[in-house]
Amino acid sequence: MIAVQDIVKTFGGVAAVNGCTFSIQEGSITGLIGPNGAGKTTLFNIMAGFLSPDSGRVSLQGEDITGVPAYKLFHKGLLRTFQIPHEFDRMTVLENLMVVPPQQTGEKVLPSLFRWGKVCRQEQENRQKAEEVLDFLQIAHLTHELAGNLSGGQKKLLELGRTMMTEARMVLLDEPGAGVNRTLLGKLSEDIRRLNTDLGYTFCIIEHDMDLIMELCHPVVVMAQGRVLAQGAMEDLKGNKEVQEAYLGV
Repeated sequence: MIAVQDIVKTFGGVAAVNGCTFSIQEGSITGLIGPNGAGKTTLFNIMAGFLSPDSGRVSLQGEDITGVPAYKLFHKGLLRTFQIPHEFDRMTVLENLMVVPPQQTGEKVLPSLFRWGKVCRQEQENRQKAEEVLDFLQIAHLTHELAGNLSGGQKKLLELGRTMMTEARMVLLDEPGAGVNRTLLGKLSEDIRRLNTDLGYTFCIIEHDMDLIMELCHPVVVMAQGRVLAQGAMEDLKGNKEVQEAYLGV
């Protein structure tokens, strides 16, 4: 699905990502782990089009997307979530979902005035899809709640729901477990697995919760000092001395 080849990105002469190469197979849930400062978030931002690399190449199903901005990658089905959710806090949960679908007729002034019938049809279609997403995530009881009132875990579920309002193929999840209580974390984990198995989403997950990584991810890519240190099954990586030294502090 995605191939990252020899990516380099420096800030002020310091290499945040330094020759990073790995691939993500279609239909997989790939984990991306490593100590703080390993370059994981910078790499995510490059893959998602928020940053351009100094050198190297990123491809999406064989198409070169190096440096393509995030809004264009959105239309190609590549999305990124954030460790701190970016919801519209004064809009309801339902409204947060309904604004996501692209190319809505009502977003333009003249069509919204003269093609009101089409605007209404699209609104109804978007509402129906949003309600289906809320049912899938089992948070329909929050439909009319302001997004700013949600708990941290509920906001993570809302972010996951927003990816479902698009034609997403590849989703980059940045620490979905951060700030989420154990009960909601179990539900979030199950929803990610269902999206993968039932709807065919491909995921890459940055996460520090090793239980979540072990439960969901295969393979796992370990980064350290901007490079790929090791990759494979988490059970095998736990016994890797280089991984222990770099990540676990042994």
